[in-house]
Amino acid sequence: MPDSPNSVNTPKLSIILPTYNRAGFLPQAFESIRAQTFGDWELIVVDDGSTDDSRALIEEFIAGSPQPVQYVYQENAGPYPARNTGLDLARCEYLAFFDSDDYWFPHHLADCVEALQRNPDVDWVF
Repeated sequence: MPDSPNSVNTPKLSIILPTYNRAGFLPQAFESIRAQTFGDWELIVVDDGSTDDSRALIEEFIAGSPQPVQYVYQENAGPYPARNTGLDLARCEYLAFFDSDDYWFPHHLADCVEALQRNPDVDWVF
């Protein structure tokens, strides 16, 4: 994504986390994200119409996060529309998708960003 005039304050990486009724998984997901050694990120949580305690867990995470977190609640439309909502809100140079039942090792984002920076001809790493 191109730099904007306000890019000085823009993190390097947007993490897009779509979720739907995953309150049981969100604490581990948030801990995995929080534990990343690469900390120059924003998190975009797209709640795809959850009816469980997801909102409360997300708001608790937002309150304790030093990194920027956006929370969007939308009517249930499925995982792909939720990811697309996240993409529409992303503002960073790099994107990472994190499903709400995923787990990343602490070095995951650092390794991915390093691989992309070392290999400008590569568009996608996992």
